[in-house]
Amino acid sequence: MKRLLFVLIALLAMLQYRLWLGDKSLADSFHLQEQIKLQQQSNAQLVARNQVLREEISDLRSGTEALEERARNELGMVKEGETFFRVVGGERGGVPEN
Repeated sequence: MKRLLFVLIALLAMLQYRLWLGDKSLADSFHLQEQIKLQQQSNAQLVARNQVLREEISDLRSGTEALEERARNELGMVKEGETFFRVVGGERGGVPEN
């Protein structure tokens, strides 16, 4: 009887060790759950960013209006007969100081 009790206690101790301190313990499981949540959030942000980029690509492929707007904003291009003015202002929004 004592031998059986000793075996059961040893088995219980071994299982408790694996549960709390060993590989695939509860602490590891909680840590992995947190990593999964963070990765899912990151994935959601990347999916949203990819969708915006797909829409921009589609817009650029479908018409010249978006292409023209991008050329004007990013490259400073102007149409023939237009005059380009760049207004450089201070903190007051371009209002000249006295």
